[in-house]
Amino acid sequence: MSVAGLLLLSILSMFAVTQTDVPATNPDPNRFARDIEAFEQWDSKNAFPAEPVLFVGSSSIRMWRTREGFANLPVINRGFGGSHISDVLYFFDRIVLPYRPKVIVFYAGDNDVAGGKPAQRVLEDYRKFVDRVGTELPRTRLIFVTIKPSGQRWALWPEMHKANELVRDLCAKSDRLFFADLATPLLDSEGKPDDSFFLADRLHLNAQGYAIWNKALAPILKQALASSSSGPNDR
Repeated sequence: MSVAGLLLLSILSMFAVTQTDVPATNPDPNRFARDIEAFEQWDSKNAFPAEPVLFVGSSSIRMWRTREGFANLPVINRGFGGSHISDVLYFFDRIVLPYRPKVIVFYAGDNDVAGGKPAQRVLEDYRKFVDRVGTELPRTRLIFVTIKPSGQRWALWPEMHKANELVRDLCAKSDRLFFADLATPLLDSEGKPDDSFFLADRLHLNAQGYAIWNKALAPILKQALASSSSGPNDR
């Protein structure tokens, strides 16, 4: 290779390293302003249950028919598609705190990794959410739903799986944190995403996929509710 070619290769290598080392930034949370306002408008016209089970997170929560899947429980769904953990944190005072939930079922991190955030960042951001809940809602139990494997984002699965394992370790350290492995039931016999559980986009779950999630989450949710302290969720 010529000297010029070697020089060009060196420059490209340096550029690649630089790009890899640049941490992914949080997207602007205000892109969800209308979604959050819609939740608040609904709340202003409707009563919500005391000490509910709050499902919060990205589109996997938004598209989950939680009232049907858990009809025997007081459920509130506050999913907004495309969100990162940082977005849920940003709107905490508006989509979590007002309900003072007994249990929070949390799904986010999927878009974080797809947006370039590493597993460690997912852990750090979820820990911030955990700490916020611990400060504001000390009696609330949290269930982390694992980032799901999907055909569309299968190339990212190693990093997503790593994030899941890091959060699993975090949950093992506290009796108020629960870890729901809803990823494994979506894999086929070869350990790959089973497309029969997904919509045509190979990213979002279909009714069959959500039926799997309902069944897998039910015993963990029951355990979390049983462990939650009785009484008002006051600081």
